[in-house]
Amino acid sequence: MSRHPYLDGPYPRAYAHRGWHVGELAGCENTLAAFHRAVDEGFGYLEMDVHASVDGVVMVHHDRSLDRTTDGRGLLATLPAAEIERAKVAGREPVPRLERVLAELPDTRITIEIKSAAAVLPTLDLLDRADAWHRVCLGSFDERWLRQARAAAGDRLMTSMAQLSAFGLRGRAWLDALPAPLSLLARVPLLPPVLGGLAQLPRRFGALTVVDAALLAIAHATEREVHVWTVDTADEMGELLDMGVDGLLSDRPDVLRGVLQRRGVWAA
Repeated sequence: MSRHPYLDGPYPRAYAHRGWHVGELAGCENTLAAFHRAVDEGFGYLEMDVHASVDGVVMVHHDRSLDRTTDGRGLLATLPAAEIERAKVAGREPVPRLERVLAELPDTRITIEIKSAAAVLPTLDLLDRADAWHRVCLGSFDERWLRQARAAAGDRLMTSMAQLSAFGLRGRAWLDALPAPLSLLARVPLLPPVLGGLAQLPRRFGALTVVDAALLAIAHATEREVHVWTVDTADEMGELLDMGVDGLLSDRPDVLRGVLQRRGVWAA
């Protein structure tokens, strides 16, 4: 597996999840102010979410609707971009267009989580126009959307794993940990194929532990990094780094930076 330039950034991968939305920017997730602040604070990796407006513009926003985080109302898929932009996150920051984020942060690596089918092809078009293939990783829960993106973009595009591929990776780790000859089942095509250049996973999914030493071993054996979300306490950050994870996504980037600084691995 050839190395994608997305992985040429600082290591361990320290992500400001939805930007720096703590302190005076509390509540301002997925805004230009939050993204710029994260970069100013030294973060080389960001994570953000996108939907498409009714007129096909890719907007940076997590939820399907404006209702939770903004002073606006309505589903993004039913609203034109100009109306979405008038909504203020936390009553103060506009919902940004992805095009503007890419233009204003040309040296930052970004995981873009695709939140709707309508956003897939317009996002690829923006990556092409911004020549941003080298610094973007696309993610999604939906395997179909990432398959569509990979088919359209080819090797230029880095993607993480959708939910089905993550299940395949987790299942292979369980089977591989079994005593021989049962561990040979990990090589039998009983599980979904594992697609994606890296794994961005929760540490746990309900009562299920997703990321452990066995999963890391399987991922690393196939030359895939494992980035864990969303990790907000120093103790858990330390445990995961000691385990060997390659990156952490956090809503507390201030805490994450402190942990990495104390370990002498803050790369900014």
